[in-house]
Amino acid sequence: IEYKLKLVNPSQYRFEHLVTQMKWRLQEGRGEAVYQIGVEDNGLLVGLSEEEMRASLKTLRRMAEKVGADITVLREREVDYDSDVPRKITEVLVRKVPDNQQFLDLRVAVLGNVDSGKSTLLGVLTQGELDNGRGRARLNLFRHLHEIQSGRTSSISFEILGFNSKGEVVNYSDSRTAEEICESSSKMITFIDLAGHHKYLKTTIFGLTSYCPDFAMLVVSANTGIAGTTREHLGLAMALKVPFFIVISKVDLCSKATVERTVKQLERILKQPGCNKLPLLVTSDDDAVTAAQQFAQSPNITPIFTLSSVSGENLDLLKVFLNILPPLTNSKEQEELMQQLTEFQVDEIYTVPEVGTVVGGTLSSGICREGESLVVGPTDDGKFLRLKVCSIQRNRSACRVLRAGQAATLALGPFDRSLLRKGMVMVSPEMNPTICSVFEAEIVLLFHATTFRKGFQVTVHVGNVRQTAIVEKIHGKDKLRTGEKAVVCFRFIKHPEYLKIGAKLLFREGVTKGIGHVTDLQAITTKENGLEESLGPGQLNF
Repeated sequence: IEYKLKLVNPSQYRFEHLVTQMKWRLQEGRGEAVYQIGVEDNGLLVGLSEEEMRASLKTLRRMAEKVGADITVLREREVDYDSDVPRKITEVLVRKVPDNQQFLDLRVAVLGNVDSGKSTLLGVLTQGELDNGRGRARLNLFRHLHEIQSGRTSSISFEILGFNSKGEVVNYSDSRTAEEICESSSKMITFIDLAGHHKYLKTTIFGLTSYCPDFAMLVVSANTGIAGTTREHLGLAMALKVPFFIVISKVDLCSKATVERTVKQLERILKQPGCNKLPLLVTSDDDAVTAAQQFAQSPNITPIFTLSSVSGENLDLLKVFLNILPPLTNSKEQEELMQQLTEFQVDEIYTVPEVGTVVGGTLSSGICREGESLVVGPTDDGKFLRLKVCSIQRNRSACRVLRAGQAATLALGPFDRSLLRKGMVMVSPEMNPTICSVFEAEIVLLFHATTFRKGFQVTVHVGNVRQTAIVEKIHGKDKLRTGEKAVVCFRFIKHPEYLKIGAKLLFREGVTKGIGHVTDLQAITTKENGLEESLGPGQLNF
């Protein structure tokens, strides 16, 4: 955010200086910056007269044209400053498509209880048509026949919503394909639609841990309030430190009093000592702009939206919020990640006719190019296999270079699919990856019916790794009860996994739940194993 008092008729030298500053600001915000005009450098709201404001906006438009950006006025506000003339301050969003043509991409995980209207809301946002009240909007999102028949999401699906440089929504209502949406957007929101039903909880946890969402959207139905898995999903987002905002859907179904009751119920939970959040109810465009800026700066603020996917009430406020929502990482952190060695998490595996084996996932560090040779593993016996990346697709359109933090699918050509599984990593051959079967983690037991002791089996989730592990040892204690902390030694039952020290960990078994982070690994060196050459039928050595 850049404060400017006024930009009236600047000299040529000053104009050049302002343009350079704007370039720098846009680079810092990865293609986005907010200018507040009529505000002194120290944040004092002075305001400008109508004429000065018009001249300042004209200059700002010229500056934006010079750097190839567009500007949108977010909001205007009158200020009380000692003068007879009404004075205003204006907030302007400056956005450009970055030079490397990599649009800003934010990932939002969608959580909430079954039947709270998650898929319907996404259908309305991404298709641009309101729902008919019987779930028509969500039909395009479902991937399996049983989902269409039951109306329940059981798998993880990805939906995209674009915003162009002027801040207008780009979705399937005016674009036929995902490629068209990508081409005309300078900011993309990828929604990760997760299952709400308790029986698909492991899928939901996998979506939250492995796809590394920037934000989470918790959908609560206005007529049922906080029911079923809502608290659990809220707890998951907090345990994994994913900033979340709340959408209360279906407000057309119930009275104002019911909606208010649900809002109060949510506010009460958010203010509890365990949550310690500051709820912020969004009722106007002004609130939506404030919410988006505050939300990214302070993790304690939780915006709450009340909307309807059938009548479209307040849907625009959510769009304004998503349009302004800034990325969590700045360009400097992004650069640092890109300079590290390549590491790609394997989350999905497909076989595509005429393409061969395809893996989907996220590039957690480095840069990955078409034609690059990588190694994938660990296999059941702890080895890494060589492979070659034949082509890359991002948001269903071809892409030559993948940068850290981006999700994509990589085609591996004739590589044998049976050698791959979820939870593997693809890394550059120079890296000596640490794989282990035994690791230690500092944990907090969130809930357990009796006592948690040696020999107990739990399902451990660390990033994209999901495997059953046995508790080998609890340091300094014989057993653990609900709410207690300890350092615990786990052993994977089936095969070694690639883990990193400091990675967030979540484990569960029935009603038992716990969170923590990895503190120590008993590494199995991959040097001894050597790199295996993968030879399948009719396959060449790379």
